[in-house]
Amino acid sequence: MTPTDLRVWMQTHQDRIEGVLEAALPGTAIAPSRLHEAMRYAALGGGKRMRPLLAYAAGEAAGADLRRVDRVAAAVELIHAYSLVHDDMPCMDDDVLRRGKPTVHVQYDEPMALLVGDSLQSLAFEVLADGPIADDPQVAQDMVVALARAAGSRGMAGGQAVDLESLGKVLSVPELEFMHGHKTGALIRAAVSLGALCGRLDHMALAGLSHYAKFVGLAFQVVDDILDATASTETLGKTAGKDARSHKPTFVSVLGIVDARSFADELLEDAITALEPLGEKGARLEELARFIVARDR
Repeated sequence: MTPTDLRVWMQTHQDRIEGVLEAALPGTAIAPSRLHEAMRYAALGGGKRMRPLLAYAAGEAAGADLRRVDRVAAAVELIHAYSLVHDDMPCMDDDVLRRGKPTVHVQYDEPMALLVGDSLQSLAFEVLADGPIADDPQVAQDMVVALARAAGSRGMAGGQAVDLESLGKVLSVPELEFMHGHKTGALIRAAVSLGALCGRLDHMALAGLSHYAKFVGLAFQVVDDILDATASTETLGKTAGKDARSHKPTFVSVLGIVDARSFADELLEDAITALEPLGEKGARLEELARFIVARDR
């Protein structure tokens, strides 16, 4: 697979998930129109859609019906979008820029931003439950539970709580791995797992995917930390250098940029090794992992 092939595949699926989200989100002609307008503002027209791309790649490896993966990919992305809206609010990270445009609480107001996040979260589970996502009803039920857990106190929200408690502290690498394994990694693991469960893979392949997603999720965060320290606001589409100014512990603050890059490379190799049970079916997932780690190169 060439880099051009990957870019074409990514653009095709980015366009696809944009259409799925467009159809899932309530239109602005539906009351309450300002809330629906703000939800669309938050969820449409921005971002690399890495979580949906990972879901589509895992579904492809599992031979899944693409329409099933659409639901999973949209649900995961709606959860991600809600988390960004809430994370940007003054009571959390207090940021004014996201994906190159004003954050929701700036464009609208804080109460509306809170409601947008709440509404996007509930819509995620409506989308996930509004059609078949697996042949076995028990597997489908387990998938809904898995997404809820990934978003909650044992996943993304829990990781954010640890993040808030860690401001101004010096964390070890294992402590950072725990925090980001929840805050960032949980939803990435859910995207890969749910995409695969839309199709059929044996237990060994599913176990390999679970390890792959763990390593990719951590690598994604390591590279994000590097980019926050090295890239411009224009490149990032959000305020650069904010982690250091907020005294957040990051992989860069603990390891330095050179060793953080080496750590990301190690995680990439671990992720690729974890794909071995899938054989050639894991090629797209490998390319996405390489893309994720190469973002700062």
